[in-house]
Amino acid sequence: MPFPGGMTALPNGTLLFSVAAAFAYLLIVTWPPSPRRTAVKTLSTALLALLAFLQGGPALLVAALALGALGDAFLAHDGDWAFLGGLTSFLAAHLAYVALFWMAGDGIAGLTQQVWPIAAALVLIGFSGFMASRLILAVENTLRAPVAIYIAAILLMGLTALTLDRPLVILGAAMFIISDTCLATERFLLSQSSPHRRWTPYAVWTLYYAGQLAIVLGFLL
Repeated sequence: MPFPGGMTALPNGTLLFSVAAAFAYLLIVTWPPSPRRTAVKTLSTALLALLAFLQGGPALLVAALALGALGDAFLAHDGDWAFLGGLTSFLAAHLAYVALFWMAGDGIAGLTQQVWPIAAALVLIGFSGFMASRLILAVENTLRAPVAIYIAAILLMGLTALTLDRPLVILGAAMFIISDTCLATERFLLSQSSPHRRWTPYAVWTLYYAGQLAIVLGFLL
């Protein structure tokens, strides 16, 4: 167990229930929307927020996770209103992470002290530009500005994560970005008959939850 006290300790129990809820949602990720499906999905990230709070984690970490749980609740439903609600919630979560990573990191110096963060930052900037060019052409006019703003927030989240000397947090941010990329590709770029739709929901959820978990443990351990 990552925290003192064994399995009966409240932090470890909270973590185990969170992982169990995440695994349970993975089993029903393709089910039609329902209150049960929404509750299981939301509970996994909400318990990570509770864990961060119980362990005295940064307030911005708790806020980012709570906003992620709210986004999960929205995205557990179908429809444009649910998508926009999820987009807004996760935009706020990414901005909370940007502030948290910037305050906890070494700023610009953290990017320039070694070669690999510079290389990673350049790859991230290039990839973000590529995805922006594809998505903005694929979405409706009313969604172009929100999507562009969201991509910019993800880019900032990734860049500020690279300023940290916390490998788990950097890994978590990378998985979060890949999850968002898979989700955007599924929603806007894949045809309805694409065979890739069979695995994208599982990839999106696994990468998203693992990313959030890695960020939490990177700050709490």
